[in-house]
Amino acid sequence: MNILFINSLYPPHIGGGAEIILQRTVEGLHQRGCQVSVLATGPDKGLSQGELNGIKVYRAGLRNFYWQHTAQRPGRLARLGWHLRDRYNAGMRDFVREVIRSEKPDLVVCHNLSGWSVSAWDEVSAAGLPIVQVLHDMYLLCPGSTMFKHGKSCATPCHSCQQFRRGHDRRSAQVAAVIGVSRFMLDTLQGQGYFTGAQGHVVHNSSPFTAPPARIVEPSSGPLRFGYMGTLSEPKGVRWLIEQFQRLPFEATLHIAGRGQLNDEARLKVLATSANVSFVGYQTPQAFYRQIDVAVVPSIWREPFGMVAVEACAHSVPVIASGVGGLPELIEDQVNGLLCSPDDPDSLGRAMLRLHQQPELLSRLSLQARASVSSLLDEGLMLDHYQRIFAQTLQVKVLRREGQPLSLTSSP
Repeated sequence: MNILFINSLYPPHIGGGAEIILQRTVEGLHQRGCQVSVLATGPDKGLSQGELNGIKVYRAGLRNFYWQHTAQRPGRLARLGWHLRDRYNAGMRDFVREVIRSEKPDLVVCHNLSGWSVSAWDEVSAAGLPIVQVLHDMYLLCPGSTMFKHGKSCATPCHSCQQFRRGHDRRSAQVAAVIGVSRFMLDTLQGQGYFTGAQGHVVHNSSPFTAPPARIVEPSSGPLRFGYMGTLSEPKGVRWLIEQFQRLPFEATLHIAGRGQLNDEARLKVLATSANVSFVGYQTPQAFYRQIDVAVVPSIWREPFGMVAVEACAHSVPVIASGVGGLPELIEDQVNGLLCSPDDPDSLGRAMLRLHQQPELLSRLSLQARASVSSLLDEGLMLDHYQRIFAQTLQVKVLRREGQPLSLTSSP
C-alpha cells in the first residue's frame, strides 16, 4: 500500500498532538512495510524534499501572507487576510499535484488542513485518488480550529465561521472515509452536514510508553495532592481549577505543570493567592504523576480527545475531568475518575471534596485507572485500525469501479 499523508505540519515543526500522532502512525506503517510519504507546509518558499527517520517528507512553502506557525503573532488585519485566503487556497494545489505525480500513491490521508485548505481535497479528487480525512480539531467548522469564543464553547458555528466555511460541507462529499479521533469529533462534523458520502470511523489516539508499576493511593493523613498538566490558558480551565481549589474546606495541594503565553501565565499566577498552589513548569509525565494523587483535566472548551487524561490513568492516577468533548469517552464517572461540568462551576469543587471525604473511592479509582485505558496504550492496535480502514477504502474504490454492490459498514 502506497500512502501519502497531508498535514499542516510535520516534525520537527509541532503545533500539537496531531503531529505527534501522525508521526507515530507514519513511522509505524513504514515499519510494517507500507510505502509512506508526507506532505506538510514549511517556512521556506517552493517545494523541498527531505527524510526523517526513514520517511520521505516534502515541505511546501505556504502561499499565504505568512507561515501560520511563525513565533511572532501577526496583527489582526494580517490574520484576517490569512484566513480569507485560507478559505480556499488554490495556490497550494500545485504542490499537492506535484507530489502525487512523484509518489503515485494509492490513496491520500489528510489530517489537519490549515494552510492547505480544502483545495487539497479537490486536487486529490482530480487525480482520481480516494481521500481519507482524519479529524483532530474543528478547523473545518472554525478558522481558529477551537469553536471557543468569549470564554465559552460554541454550540454551533457562529455567523463569521459560517461565512469562512461556506461550501466546505459540500466539498467534503468527495471524501471516501472519515476518521474521528473521538466519537465526539465524528458526530460533530457529520451533524453539521459534512462527509455525507464517507464511511465513518472512530480511532482513538494511542500513547505508547512503558507504564510504571501499578500503584494504589492509600488513605493518608497528609494533604490530598491534586495536579494539572497541560497548556496554561483560559480554554483549558486552569482559572476555573484555581478558583475552585482555593475554596476547598480542607487542606490540599495543587501542582500546575506546563507553560502558556506569558500574559496567560502571569494572570493565572496572580490569581493563585494560596501558598498551596505551585507552578512547577515543564514536567515529564513520569516525574509529575509520582507527585500527585488526583489529576484534574478541567477543560471548558470541548477537547477533541484528551491524551493527558489517558496518561494520568496509565500512571494509576484517577482523573477529575470535564464532561465535555471527547473526555467522557476516556473518563468514566466512578470507574477511573469523576466528571464535572463547566456549566456547573461548583461541580469541580464538589468532586475534589468527594475524593477527600471518601478515601476508599479514591483507592478504588486508582486501582482501576490503568486497566481502563489499556487499549489506548497499544500503538499496534491503533495501527491495525488505520490499516483496516485504508484497505477497506481501496476496496470500495475497486468495487465502485467494477460496478459491484457495496457491503461495508462503518467501525464503532
